[in-house]
Amino acid sequence: MTTADTPLTVQTIGSIDDVSKQDWDRFVGASRTMPSSSKIESNAEYNPFISHNFLSALERSGSVSRETGWMPQHLVLSGPKGEILGALPAYIKSHSQGEYVFDHAFADAWERSGGQYYPKFQCSVPFTPVTGPRLLLASDVEHKSGQLALASALCQINDKYGFSSAHITFMPEDHARNLANVGFLLRTDQQFHFINDNYANYDAFLETLTSRKRKNLKKERRSALDNDISIEWLTGDQLTEDIWNIFFQFYMDTSSRKWGRPYLTREFFSLITKTMPEDILLIMAKRDGRYIAGAINFIGSDCLYGRHWGCVEDHPFLHFEVCYHQAIDYAIKHGLSRVEAGAQGQHKLARGYLPVTTYSSIYIPHEGFRDAVADYLDHERQEVGEIGEILKTRGPFKAKNEAN
Repeated sequence: MTTADTPLTVQTIGSIDDVSKQDWDRFVGASRTMPSSSKIESNAEYNPFISHNFLSALERSGSVSRETGWMPQHLVLSGPKGEILGALPAYIKSHSQGEYVFDHAFADAWERSGGQYYPKFQCSVPFTPVTGPRLLLASDVEHKSGQLALASALCQINDKYGFSSAHITFMPEDHARNLANVGFLLRTDQQFHFINDNYANYDAFLETLTSRKRKNLKKERRSALDNDISIEWLTGDQLTEDIWNIFFQFYMDTSSRKWGRPYLTREFFSLITKTMPEDILLIMAKRDGRYIAGAINFIGSDCLYGRHWGCVEDHPFLHFEVCYHQAIDYAIKHGLSRVEAGAQGQHKLARGYLPVTTYSSIYIPHEGFRDAVADYLDHERQEVGEIGEILKTRGPFKAKNEAN
């Protein structure tokens, strides 16, 4: 990658296990829990969702497959001696479910005009609306040129297959903007993240809020634990098969109602417990000696990622306590800089989660279709930006002149 005449090869593979864990995990940074003697040589922040363990568990469990509409077709970038220099997790999709960046309107418009929108290329972590690197590169590769090499190869393969489009979702902003150089369109959206300003504890965080918001959150947390509800944090060897059986019941109940089809199989949870137990945090609520609700979180090197929630009993404010307040407690106690609590949700604003822009890229080879989508995205980006600025003024925090 350092010289213009360095020969490079990009190939597609049908399974993440076609690449060794050692080779793939060169790209993902070092976990907080990884022993210092085996830390990966990388300056990247560890993101558990792009790890070989996580992506392999999705495939081995059958959560992603041709049958579920997520057929793995990852791109691997190799050097002249066959050494792996980069990769791009990618899937051939026959629908737009489980992506969290919605393109149903694009599909409808394209098919009403006589086109075939599916299959398409989806470059992402399935079922996971978390920003992280998608154009994965070894630390000794010049990243801007490496990203463009992978993205250009994606476009060529997309055109060879005759797909309508290729989507790279939840990318770092600079990566997404860089792809404009090879014909990708930029798309933005919004999430809400908690930013840990080196708080000593949750009470220190509360002191930064206005009096009314502080009072409301204290009352909300007390109410959530009425009826003698207690909270437990489970990780590592505490994640037994019995615990997963209970949590999977929660997951199935909520996901069946919310999406109509649960994405993850029961085996997925067993697999990640075998390979990455220290990267998992279950926050579980218990009443009368039995678990009644819980949320699964993943632990990065500097971030707690909230993912799935479920319950078998409904209690006022318990969802907010388990998913948002407890996550803040954990992040502060363990020195994590932020909590990312999933997609959408303006209700998070009142609980200390601030609006953050997310970035995705879309490649569309058909000129007319591309122009129509580009016009739509211009307006969408403007709206996302304007709403974000408004929401920043409506957060729960004291004005700067009130801080002292």
